[in-house]
Amino acid sequence: MSTIRRAVLIGVALLIAAFPALAQEITIALGSEPTTLDPQIREDGGERAVNDNVYETLMARSADGRLVPGLAAAEPRLVDPKSWEVKLRPGIRFHNGEAFNADAVVHSIRRIMDPAFKSEQISFFSTIKGARKVDDLTVEIATDGPDPILPARLYWMKMVPPVHSKDPKFAETPVGTGPYKFTRWSRGQSVVLEANPGYWGPQPSIRKVTYRFVSDPGTRLAGLMAGEFDLITNLLPEFTRKVPQAIHILGLEHPIIILNADGGPTKDVRVRQALNCAVDKKALAEGLYEGFAQVAQGQLLSPSFFGFNKAVGPYPYDPEKAKALLKEAGALGASIEVVGTAGRWLKDRDMVEAVAGYWEAVGLKPKVRIFEFNEYLNRLFDRKTRADAIFVVSSNELMDADKSFSAYYKAGGVGSSNTDAALAAMIDSARSETDTAKRTALYHQAVKHAFDQAYFVWLLNIEDIYGLSKRLVWTGRVDAKMLVSEMKVK
Repeated sequence: MSTIRRAVLIGVALLIAAFPALAQEITIALGSEPTTLDPQIREDGGERAVNDNVYETLMARSADGRLVPGLAAAEPRLVDPKSWEVKLRPGIRFHNGEAFNADAVVHSIRRIMDPAFKSEQISFFSTIKGARKVDDLTVEIATDGPDPILPARLYWMKMVPPVHSKDPKFAETPVGTGPYKFTRWSRGQSVVLEANPGYWGPQPSIRKVTYRFVSDPGTRLAGLMAGEFDLITNLLPEFTRKVPQAIHILGLEHPIIILNADGGPTKDVRVRQALNCAVDKKALAEGLYEGFAQVAQGQLLSPSFFGFNKAVGPYPYDPEKAKALLKEAGALGASIEVVGTAGRWLKDRDMVEAVAGYWEAVGLKPKVRIFEFNEYLNRLFDRKTRADAIFVVSSNELMDADKSFSAYYKAGGVGSSNTDAALAAMIDSARSETDTAKRTALYHQAVKHAFDQAYFVWLLNIEDIYGLSKRLVWTGRVDAKMLVSEMKVK
């Protein structure tokens, strides 16, 4: 064989070997860097985007939202009104070799429920009283009263390894049971995951995923168009026809403004009602989102969620009424502090500034403050620094009113800004009511009460819009999880 022919054959072999490896790697651009990689401490979408691929939960959801067993071998079984039995899949191990068993489940539950841990996710699980090991593959979970949606709660709680989760560097070196293992975190730049060869489920086709942190949507778009990224989040609606592929799904995200009902000018219900009437929600849906959004129906719920009250609609856009209410409350010319962040959610800064513009138009003096995401979270969840108005995009993967209401409506919730004892009592009663009709009625009552008190400015229900490279195959999920194991490359 000639030297030239041999060189050509070697070159072809190298190309054949190289392209499959390249095809097995993707890069995802996120709007914000995770504040931590501890999956139980913060309520942070950037953290979830990464950790949903590293950690797993007892229950899971299909792409269309159906609740299915995850690490649990079957759906939890109700033993008595306050006890649930969960059977576990056998033979599963964490990435570091620790066994996933009943001890790991009990540890995970006790860890996130520990008041000293101060988890921002606690409102999702506050009905859980404790957990005990029955045998190596059986756990009994106790609740403080009847809890009809415990299986859905278990879809949200990630399981952590008992030993490694006590390591001071756990938040930087995640270890789960999922299809991908943590490789490295280059602060301010990227997180890299690689496929877990010992995964208990089907092996994913994509072997490596790199997450890049790009807060500017224009930069994310440029990276996608240049072939630098395979998937970008929060694609601007006006660019859906320009990218190689775009997918959009009516998601779970609801942009709202939390109003401080306990202090400042927003303590007056007339001011809060005026802030609602001042905003043209339809114009926001059509102008900012080009129709990739729907006007929220006066509640932090989608029509498909349990507890949605179809009798309650949005506050009408009525700037004259807003001015009259402000004048009646003696609040014309009042200064309103508005807190937000930029890059975490689709058009988040634009939304905050647009709402502030509407408020200025009716005679208020809004002061917009945009914070880096970590500081923004501190201000969102620390009641001592609570502003008059805080923008947040809330998602509800439980698809039940309990999650939104416990976190944002109920006095003492991690994101609430009221001390309304009557509303809290309704929410507590609904949480433990096993009669579906009675539970529905309680939530309908709570929705109407909060609407009348205008504890929020309810804005929109936005679609999740993603930009994809030509080679990526993915259809998205109703729960907005970006599970790389469900993706493929052409």
